[in-house]
Amino acid sequence: MYKVTVFSAKRYDKEYLIKSNRGNMLQFDFVHAHLSAETVMLAQHSDAICIFVNDIADNEVLQQLAQFNIKIIALRCAGFNNVDINKAKSLGIKICRVPEYSPEAVAEHTVGLILTLSRKFHKAYNRVKEGNFSLDGLMGFNLHNRTVGLVGTGHIGLATLKILAGFGCKLLCSDPTVNKDALALGATYLSLDELFQRSDIISLHCPLTNETKHMVDTHAINQMKPGVVLINTSRGGLIDTTALIDGLKQKKIAQLGLDVYELESDLFFEDLSDTIIDDDIFQRLVTFPNVLITGHQGFFTEEALTTIAETTVENLITLLAGQHSENQLV
Repeated sequence: MYKVTVFSAKRYDKEYLIKSNRGNMLQFDFVHAHLSAETVMLAQHSDAICIFVNDIADNEVLQQLAQFNIKIIALRCAGFNNVDINKAKSLGIKICRVPEYSPEAVAEHTVGLILTLSRKFHKAYNRVKEGNFSLDGLMGFNLHNRTVGLVGTGHIGLATLKILAGFGCKLLCSDPTVNKDALALGATYLSLDELFQRSDIISLHCPLTNETKHMVDTHAINQMKPGVVLINTSRGGLIDTTALIDGLKQKKIAQLGLDVYELESDLFFEDLSDTIIDDDIFQRLVTFPNVLITGHQGFFTEEALTTIAETTVENLITLLAGQHSENQLV
């Protein structure tokens, strides 16, 4: 039996990983703390570790893992911007991930944010609970015939396109790689600048890399239509939050829907309802009446968690057996 330390472990992680551990080939040690230079020692005597989006596997952490003779890291997510891949390769540490785990889950959450903002469901819900049935301030807009620009047409972007096509939206896309399935849906590919300029609604569906970090900055926001709706369910670092706040204050951005946040690692996935949050940028964001933020829950469906757990367990067993995984990064 192989020992695997699972960082950032929540109740649902335990439930689904244990359920997927058929044959009990893995012994899980669930740790609530994030992986960092301060917590990496918790992985001692393990054969592998399993991490999530806000765990940090940088140079210092990887060197410590190598000293513990831990040569396998299993990401239970698709993104890997939190891992120093080159350093891992130089240390002989194998990295695997879950490349996709229900694109429809994130796509449906994306469209849910758009619909909630466009029809003000969240405000109407609270009003009715208080006995206020006035429609003043609840004016919405149709998605039909709206121009929606999607940045990134991978699995999640394409799944989002399919849903929006059903609403009768005009579809624009920007991606270095043209997806034939997107073209078949009637989408038109443009440069990023053109997409920003022509879209009524902009939704981000791309990984966080050095090239995409802060792709939505002051320059990008200035190119957008007045009254644009901006949605991000991908990675918080795609948006310069300071520029975002300026865009909201200037009323350039009419509606904002976020499931991710640039500095979310100290906030999301925790119950901080009895805590004073000292992140002034986040606190400023939530004061805007036209901003809707969810806590990185786009992936959070039964189907997605099942796929994440099953793929993670399969990846671990494959690598621990000395074999190559199709989901291996290095």
